[in-house]
Amino acid sequence: MQKTIRDLNLKNKTVLIRADFNVPFKGDVISDDNRIVSALPTIKYALEKGAKVVLFSHLGKVKHKGTPEEVEADKKKNNMVIVYKRLGEILGKDKVKFSDVPSGDTVNELVKTLKPGEVLLLQNTRYEKGEEKNDPALAAKWASFADVFVMDAFGSAHRAHASTYGVPEILKNEGKDVAIGFLVENEVKALSRVVHVDKKDRPYVAVIGGFKVSDKIKVIETLLEKCDKVLIGGAMAYTFQVALGKEVGISPFEPDQVDFAKKCLDLAGNKILLPIDGVATDAFKDWTKKVTVDGPNIPAGFEGMDIGPKTQALFAKELSKAKMVFWNGPMGVFEQSDFEAGTRAVCEAISKLHGAFTVIGGGDSAAAVAQFGYKDAFSHISTGGGASLEMIENDGHLPGIDVIG
Repeated sequence: MQKTIRDLNLKNKTVLIRADFNVPFKGDVISDDNRIVSALPTIKYALEKGAKVVLFSHLGKVKHKGTPEEVEADKKKNNMVIVYKRLGEILGKDKVKFSDVPSGDTVNELVKTLKPGEVLLLQNTRYEKGEEKNDPALAAKWASFADVFVMDAFGSAHRAHASTYGVPEILKNEGKDVAIGFLVENEVKALSRVVHVDKKDRPYVAVIGGFKVSDKIKVIETLLEKCDKVLIGGAMAYTFQVALGKEVGISPFEPDQVDFAKKCLDLAGNKILLPIDGVATDAFKDWTKKVTVDGPNIPAGFEGMDIGPKTQALFAKELSKAKMVFWNGPMGVFEQSDFEAGTRAVCEAISKLHGAFTVIGGGDSAAAVAQFGYKDAFSHISTGGGASLEMIENDGHLPGIDVIG
């Protein structure tokens, strides 16, 4: 097991914390600060223990292959200053400093001026071309001023980048302390339980939705091995319906994944449950006709938008038996109120499971739960959609966490 931040002596140490501040925003307004709030227990603990805290994270995407003008536009759009302002509001403006560059002499000088109990937030790590390539020279720059490294960015733990992998690797080789923060510790504990399944947690039911089968091939294969039932909804269900010879109208499906879906259905037998009815419209946008289709076949010229009432009842019945649930991906286009019923029904069914261990694997499912007001009804809501899926796929392993151990 990895060391946690509570295992370390932090007094007067420069503690470099890789946080996940990749928050949704528009202009200079953060629309949801949950990722900042989730990082606070680790940050506050380090400050209380007398550390000098340096925070770094990515925000959005910076495409370095574009023209210089395009790169600058990406940098301007994804400036970490919006996170700095919010941290200042939470922790106190006098406690938080900001570097408008992510590395180099400016950062080194600012680190030198830090006092115990103060925070320095660095500019977006993706301003650096070498971040996503795990460039050793860039990792060495960040590692050069750190006494301690703490990994608390679960949403980036599946990426072996300079800030998530290169830095702790260097510090470990130098004999310095590396550890996980409270957020990552909670994620590892919860997701390890859905990876290494105990008898007491059976029946174990997975609910998988979303758009593409191709995005979730490995996780579907893994869950079919681990789970007692796998309920499949969302647009990805149409590829499975095609594999069964059903009609899907103009619903999106992946022709190159039909063979994979057939293989899953053959191997899984009655372990997979697919929608038995649905809600369909004559177009995705600006539709004029909406019908409830009583059966798995969607008529020509119509596109499936949500699971229907019979499927909602079928899925709820299966979920009612569960002792453990893992859910990733909505059942329909829940962002539109006309097609939220299926995803809401799954929320309600899982929320009624008293005594069960229920996990949401981040992403759109987490957004739906927050939207429908069921946030407190789940045992664990992951802060990393991609990372939670990869942790399941890789039997509990992620590069940004394994490097700490």
